Amino acid sequence: MLRTLTTAAAAATALLISAAPAMAQDAAPAGDWAFAFGAGTDNRSKDASKSDGEAFVWGEAEWESASGLFYAGPGFQTIKSSSGSELELAVGAGVRPEVAGFDLDLNATFKYQVDAVDGYDDGAWEFTADVKRSIGPASGRLRLQHSPDGTGSTEAWTWVEARVGWDFTDRLKGTASIGRREQNNSLDYTGWNAGLTYALTSNIDADLRYHATDADVPGEQYADALVAGISFAF
Repeated sequence: MLRTLTTAAAAATALLISAAPAMAQDAAPAGDWAFAFGAGTDNRSKDASKSDGEAFVWGEAEWESASGLFYAGPGFQTIKSSSGSELELAVGAGVRPEVAGFDLDLNATFKYQVDAVDGYDDGAWEFTADVKRSIGPASGRLRLQHSPDGTGSTEAWTWVEARVGWDFTDRLKGTASIGRREQNNSLDYTGWNAGLTYALTSNIDADLRYHATDADVPGEQYADALVAGISFAF
């Protein structure tokens, strides 16, 4: 399993690295490229595990316009799906305007599970709207996400989440979130998480976070877990 994940991640990373320089060269006059990658002990999304409680790796590349308003780019993450897929690819685009002192982030992303079994619905659009505000060391964010048709047998779903944060120092930040997911033809649940992020350097962050849900089902997907992660940005 680990060898398969490593091979898949290496292939996806190579794809991003090989494609990025050409795209960055073409786009350089109008904006800049940024890159990030990382790993964690569990791939948590909306407080549920996408890797069945196992470790994962991820990477992304993002182009941002000179004004900072528009952005777009690809990404990947390793997963452990009921479809048989162990790699998810994504491509998305969005805008980050500022309105009345609030920072908005509106984006659309298409996600695709590689090598899913025949007949499995392996692709889905996700639309996200974030509203953020920071006052001194305090910060807050409201998030609304929706997909008109999820992967597998899941049909339309919606996720609503509130997050608060506090900067204890220039390096140490704490955040806590609570959200609710409503899904057609799948489980509805409430999830929450709380944790700390520490900037080891200007380019490396370490994160330790506890995730939990109210879903009373067997298995690792909705189980409570303490998750550690590290990310690199350049």
